[in-house]
Amino acid sequence: MYCRAMSRTVTLTHTAALSRLGYALADDTRSRILLALREAPAYPSDLADRIGVSRQVMSNQLACLRGCGLVDVAPEGRRASYRLADPALGSALDDLLKLVLVVDPECCSGTECTCV
Repeated sequence: MYCRAMSRTVTLTHTAALSRLGYALADDTRSRILLALREAPAYPSDLADRIGVSRQVMSNQLACLRGCGLVDVAPEGRRASYRLADPALGSALDDLLKLVLVVDPECCSGTECTCV
């Protein structure tokens, strides 16, 4: 199965998209934003409060995630909410979390694990 998957054509577009995702996930705040948005769309001020960062930091990180093509903004009157650009990204993040637990089982051990 691994060999068959490797036979698929990988283009520069694929590698650029994967690099953008890696860049986004490399920052703890951006990762936390993406994980929060997999649950539901949210307003920047609510995200900032939930994650524990300033609104300026949140604004900068959301701009980065928009630039990476990972989140979309939905204007709602004077406010705007953010959501994952594609619902499949939420599933992919869930799968990545499960993989992290396989690679590093100490990440979340015991019955009180809420990682997944």
